[in-house]
Amino acid sequence: MTLKENIKQISLAAAFGMLAATASGMNPYLPLWEQIPDGEPYLFDDPDVPGRQRVYVYGSHDMLRDKYCGTDLVVWSASPDSLDVWRYDGVIFKSDKDANGRPLNGGRRPDVLYAPDVTVRTLPDGSKEYFLYPNNQEGGRNGQVARSSRPDGPFEVINWNSENPELCDGVLRFDPAVFIDDDGRVFGYWGFEKSFGAELDPVTMATVKKGTKIHENMIPGYKDGDGNVFRFFEASSIRKIDGKYVLIFSRMTENGEWGLPTTNYTLAYAYSDNPLGPWTYGGTIIDGRGRDTDADGKTIYTATPSGNTHGSIIRLGDQWWVFYHRQAGTDEYSRQAMVAPIEVKVEPGKGGKVYISEAEYTSEGFEIGGLDPLRLYPAAIASHYTGKGGAWQEYPRVHYTGPHFLPVYYDNHDMPDPYSFDINVNPVVNCTDGGILGYKYFNFDNLKGAEKVELALDLVPEGIDGTITVYTEAPWKGNPQAVGKFEIKASDPIKPLRYTADVTPVASLGGKHPLYLVFSTPSEGSLCTLQRLQFLK
Repeated sequence: MTLKENIKQISLAAAFGMLAATASGMNPYLPLWEQIPDGEPYLFDDPDVPGRQRVYVYGSHDMLRDKYCGTDLVVWSASPDSLDVWRYDGVIFKSDKDANGRPLNGGRRPDVLYAPDVTVRTLPDGSKEYFLYPNNQEGGRNGQVARSSRPDGPFEVINWNSENPELCDGVLRFDPAVFIDDDGRVFGYWGFEKSFGAELDPVTMATVKKGTKIHENMIPGYKDGDGNVFRFFEASSIRKIDGKYVLIFSRMTENGEWGLPTTNYTLAYAYSDNPLGPWTYGGTIIDGRGRDTDADGKTIYTATPSGNTHGSIIRLGDQWWVFYHRQAGTDEYSRQAMVAPIEVKVEPGKGGKVYISEAEYTSEGFEIGGLDPLRLYPAAIASHYTGKGGAWQEYPRVHYTGPHFLPVYYDNHDMPDPYSFDINVNPVVNCTDGGILGYKYFNFDNLKGAEKVELALDLVPEGIDGTITVYTEAPWKGNPQAVGKFEIKASDPIKPLRYTADVTPVASLGGKHPLYLVFSTPSEGSLCTLQRLQFLK
């Protein structure tokens, strides 16, 4: 095979006239301008279409840009039959007025709301009531609970203190999770570095049930000594699966575990026959670092080296999924919603084990058959982004020596197509020498047997010479053969352009394979800012 370098370069304005359909359903599965971390997925009745259900994702809202989360909670939903089309259902809750309708915080700002949870109760007449636990970070309102007759709100606070209209009664604190069992009993879980659980009063939905107590250190925290495999950090989430209680949480790994430094960027799980334990540790569900191995078999990270995560699991049809988030940008304040398929198996009977497979960190999202190469994808769906000098965190900042993503925000969510190619983009910046950008996985069946295949990259050159070499195998392992190459010249105009390269060898592949772009330049600085990619035949 003779490697053919790109020689075609056209303006983006011309390229947009021949674009294939823009994509959705991949990771991140919400529009790239929307920052919804801490996603709790639930399948609830569609209040507007009797007999139908929708998947609702409740998370915090990274809108403050220099701090965690935001001052409102919004919800996105999708039909379980169309998980590639998510709908913005609007703001469901703000905490800006007290029990008497007077502005909180002197009217200066609403309360900041962290990772929420929602639970539902069926009333005797068959109607539903939904309870939102907004994780209010304002002192005196931490245990706030709100109720609605619809899963998409609006939610109204129900646990104001009878004597002080600015306070809420309730025991729940950081990262609440609430569950209504089959017998109507209500259980709450919460905690930061130390886990708590309690049975709640089903009337207040907020206070500890009389005659019961709070279970402190329900599962061991990461500071509770060596040999503690649980290592709880935060992010409690509770599910009941085939009679087993499954607690999902953010786990602080041990230093050197998997050969990597300690991080709380993993979701793990524990299970029990009882809602408050005792618990058995199950394992890791997702590692946001994108663990892989180098040429010598040593474990490496291929994405952000550390951060936080929060999420849960859900079964939709015959497929189980884990919902979580990734870090975007160079801090922990612009996090994006992610999803991956998992397997869940439960051994029946008391003492039976719960097995949840560890998910792979990929670009696929709901497209588990592989990304369609003929669709136009944002470059920022990359699941591999590394630089020659690595990356490291100095909390809350992350330092990258190679490619990473530039966050984009839109305060106005009222738009006809939230996935439109002109707004659904996070520029991939800092494409320095030795940087690698990777996508797991494309399904090349749609290109099988094509006489000619090109890869198109929409990018802005940055005034230096260099190349982008294309691989369908890990370029740092075993010296694989490239399938194409782009040439960027210092004389190229610094404006949005579409470059194409002949990558016809991919037509012989078929099935799922990764795609890697390797940046090379003799100069200091970034070769380009990458925006989108698409195969053409």
